[in-house]
Amino acid sequence: MTGDPDIRPVFPEHRLAVGLVGAGAIARSAHLPAYRDAGVPVVAVASRRVDAATALASDFDIGTVHDSTDALLADPRVEVVDLATGPAGRIDLIEAAVRTGKHVLAQKPLVSSEAELPRLREVLAEASARGVRVAVNQNARWAPAWRLATLLIRDGRIGQVVGVTHLHDKPLPPLVGTPFDEVPHMLLNDYLVHWIDITRCWLEGSRVVEVAATDHRVPAQPEEARNPWGADLRLVTSTGASASIRIAGDARARGGGCPFWIHGTQGTLRGSILLGSDRLSLDDGEAVTDFALEGQWFTDGFAGAMGELQSAVRDGREPENSASHVLATVRTTLAAVASAERGGTPVRPHDLELTPALPGRNGAA
Repeated sequence: MTGDPDIRPVFPEHRLAVGLVGAGAIARSAHLPAYRDAGVPVVAVASRRVDAATALASDFDIGTVHDSTDALLADPRVEVVDLATGPAGRIDLIEAAVRTGKHVLAQKPLVSSEAELPRLREVLAEASARGVRVAVNQNARWAPAWRLATLLIRDGRIGQVVGVTHLHDKPLPPLVGTPFDEVPHMLLNDYLVHWIDITRCWLEGSRVVEVAATDHRVPAQPEEARNPWGADLRLVTSTGASASIRIAGDARARGGGCPFWIHGTQGTLRGSILLGSDRLSLDDGEAVTDFALEGQWFTDGFAGAMGELQSAVRDGREPENSASHVLATVRTTLAAVASAERGGTPVRPHDLELTPALPGRNGAA
């Protein structure tokens, strides 16, 4: 590869029109600002809270508020449905969109139980048969430092990955009294999905042979906080490469971020994301190269996820954040929750392949 990889979100010249389902905080703070800045037309919005959808449409100049998801799916202008909703009922929404011929970008986590996987696979098979693309909003794949690390790994700049380490060194988002507090093993089942997803992308080409995870309450954690604030997760793969993700608790510090290390047979990547800590360097044993990063996870990551889906539709290929590709993330997450349920006893999947990088993907070598 000549020069540094381009990590900026990429869109086709003709942007597909988007219909947004959901009018919550994440749609307002991330989805719509990202699409506005990228020139993506959002032509309609629907939400079970019509008042919230109306306010959102007014603030972002969206011309149509539908009173139901069915009405939005029947709107002939909508080419891509952005499901900015929680996991409950998500497969039903994906299936309905697929049957109306709409491409889909679904929020993560894609599903939250093992029992949903067979039906999800059926829906994805139907989408494939209809030529409909279903992608997942794994927007952290386009967080600048993580995106550049991914492209450098694909280009062989650190050789074969030996180990990945993440430390969550920042405050947790508000959890008490929010819907997150109702999710069992919330850190493993939802919050850490981005960290699990990017880690398995860096370990592609191997097979997960062991997942071990625990979560625990931490000192001074409020009694009303139902979910533990500390968690540890470890993966071991068929190549011998391993990964570790650690949240010590609700970190209190003047600085902070989420540092990560990716050790390879020919070099080491060191970096961080969030809270203005974004950085990435490559240490090849002889010299250290610091990379200039452009953009932020919020909102460039959301533009990247949508841009990859729209580019895939244009190119007639599967997006790199396709639901089929993200299934390995889902299964790894479910294995982590199962391990935590057993007090950290390792779960050993027998067929959890981390799919190799797909050819022709946006920004790939």
